[in-house]
Amino acid sequence: MKIIYFMRHSEPLKPININNDDSLQVQNEKWGLTINGEKLAEKKSQLNELNNFDIVISSNYVRAISTAKYFTKDKIFIDDNFGERKFGINNWNELPKDFGKKQFDDFNYKLPNGESINEVIGREYHSLTNILNNYHDKKVLIVGHATALAVLLSKWCEIDYIGNCKFNGNIFFDGKWNYLETFKLQFDDSNNLISIENIK
Repeated sequence: MKIIYFMRHSEPLKPININNDDSLQVQNEKWGLTINGEKLAEKKSQLNELNNFDIVISSNYVRAISTAKYFTKDKIFIDDNFGERKFGINNWNELPKDFGKKQFDDFNYKLPNGESINEVIGREYHSLTNILNNYHDKKVLIVGHATALAVLLSKWCEIDYIGNCKFNGNIFFDGKWNYLETFKLQFDDSNNLISIENIK
């Protein structure tokens, strides 16, 4: 049996950029954590089940790395494939009001420079498969993002538009993504998901 923990990052600090030439994507990637976010992550790390990870992997976003540091003694592996969905816009005014619904209804829908849901699932699943194959005897934590993690779960679970998640017909999550929301996934030796649990 192979066990992987997925965690959403803690509360981000969203700075207001003045005279900054960074793209919206880069600005988003640079968000750190609020003081409260740091405290929340430290408190979560004290749960017995979330101690003693052998491998801690984070997306390349600062808020994810800043969360992951509380769950490792000395090393974080960065994997861009666990980053958040890329919108492909230069400012938030360019995002269609019905963007979220369109992506939910059509997993191939995307803006010209952005990502489709299927593309997000593909990159995450590629990395997850490598992790399952290479670290099957290790306790692994992956720190990422709400939308990216939610769409990855859709590979095995039924997820409705308001976010309710079912696995084998049973609701295990109500879709309300709190900071540090954590899931424990158990896979068999063929990398088939056999159970999923929301860790509180």
